[in-house]
Amino acid sequence: MTQDKSTRAEAVTEDQRRVARYLRPGDHESHTPIYVVWEITLACDLGCKHCGSRAGKARPNELTTEQCLDVVREMDEIGVREVTLIGGEAYLRDDWDIIASEITKRGMNCSMATGARNLTQDRVDRAAAAGMRAISISVDGLERTHDAQRGPKGAFAAAMAAAERVAKSPIRLSFNTQINRLSMPELPAIADLLIETGGKAWQLQLTVPMGRAADRPDLLLQPYDLLELFPLLVWIKQTKLEPNGVKIFPGNNLGYFSPYEPLLRHRGEGGGHWSSCSAGKWTMGLEADGKIKGCPSLPSKNYTGGYLGKDRIADVFASAPEVTHIRERTKEDMWGFCKSCYYADTCKGGCSWMATTLFDRTGNNPYCIHRALQYEQQGLRERVVRIQPASGDPFDQGLFEIQVEPIPEEVLQEEVPSILGLATGDVMNLTSKQSSVWDEDMIRARLMRT
Repeated sequence: MTQDKSTRAEAVTEDQRRVARYLRPGDHESHTPIYVVWEITLACDLGCKHCGSRAGKARPNELTTEQCLDVVREMDEIGVREVTLIGGEAYLRDDWDIIASEITKRGMNCSMATGARNLTQDRVDRAAAAGMRAISISVDGLERTHDAQRGPKGAFAAAMAAAERVAKSPIRLSFNTQINRLSMPELPAIADLLIETGGKAWQLQLTVPMGRAADRPDLLLQPYDLLELFPLLVWIKQTKLEPNGVKIFPGNNLGYFSPYEPLLRHRGEGGGHWSSCSAGKWTMGLEADGKIKGCPSLPSKNYTGGYLGKDRIADVFASAPEVTHIRERTKEDMWGFCKSCYYADTCKGGCSWMATTLFDRTGNNPYCIHRALQYEQQGLRERVVRIQPASGDPFDQGLFEIQVEPIPEEVLQEEVPSILGLATGDVMNLTSKQSSVWDEDMIRARLMRT
C-alpha cells in the first residue's frame, strides 16, 4: 500500500515535522516502510570493537550512484518519510551528498549517523547544502573509554570537533551511545558533553552481541545490570537533559514496560509505550550491495527478503517472509519467560535484533527491565553465557544461553548504591573533562577477545 502526496502533507505536530518517522493515523495498518536506515557503504575509517557489521572495507558490488538514485525514487513512490544514511561510514562514498540531496529534494527527511573521525568542515557544509536535517555522532564514553572502543587514538577528539562543527551549522546535532560495561558509568558525563556542545537529542541502545561485540562477551551488560541502568537514565533525564531542552530516545533494545516506561519512553508521559518490534512494520534496512531487510541491524542471513534493482521494495515489504514474519509474530511464536509475560501480546518479545543475536531466534529477550524486576522479587537474576563463538563474518553472531541464579548475598547486603561496582556518587559526579572512570587494565579486560 502506497501513500499519495496529500496523505504525506497532512497536518502534523512540530515534533512530527522534525522526526518524520513518528507514526500517524493509518501507519499501523499500511505495512509500508516509513523510516529507512540505509547502509550506503561498508567502508569505514574507524575499527570499533563492538561493530556488528565488522565494517572496514567496502562491500563487493556496492550500488552505483545511478542505482542509489533509483532506490531514492522508489522510496519516494511508496511513501518513505525519513532516511538515515549509515556505513561503515557514509561520507566515505564520494556521492553521499548527491544521494542525500535527492532524498531531500523528494520531500523526505535525511539524516546521518557517523563516528565522525573525518567529518570535516567541508563535509558538514556539503551535508547542509544537501538539505540534511540531522547528524548523530557516536560517543561511547569519555576520551580514553571512547578511543579504546572505537579503535584509533584521537577518535574522541575528532568526534567532539565534528560535533562543534555540526552544532554551528543549520543541521541538528545529536549523539548516539552504545551502553555496555565500559560506557554505562560514564553516561552522566556523556550527557554533559552533549549539552556543552549544543546537542538536541540522545539515542541510547544496548551493545548487542553481533559482529565484533560477539567476540567480547565481557563488554556486554548482563540482564540484571538494567536494575542499575534504568534509575540512572531517569536521573540523567530529569536533572540534566530536560532542564536543557535535550530529548532522550531509548533504542528498540532498551525496555520494556515497568514503572520506567512512562519516564523514559518517548511520549511515555502521555501514555505512549513499547508496542513490539518495528522491523518489517514501518522500519526497513538496506545494505550497500542491495539487500533489503526489515531492520538494518538484523543479520543478513535469514533476514534478507530481496535485493534492490532486482525486487521492488513494496513487494518485498508486503510478502517476503524474511521481512513479514516479525510483524506477524504472535504470542504463540514466543518462548521462555516472554511467552508467559503479562505484556506478551503487546510486547511480543521486545527487540528481534537482541533476541536473534543471543539465541538465533526471536520471541524471548532477557534484556528487559520488567523481567529483571520480576526476578528480583524472587531473589533471582538472569545471566547470559556464550556457548558458541561467532564465525567472523559481517552481521554474524554466536550463541548464548540463559542461566537463572540466586542474587549473591553481597549484592543483597550492599549498603552503598553502586553502578557496575562503582559508587553511585562517584558516577554522578564524574565530569566531562575526565578521560575515563576506568584504568587501562580494566578497559583492556573488557575489550579482550575470547
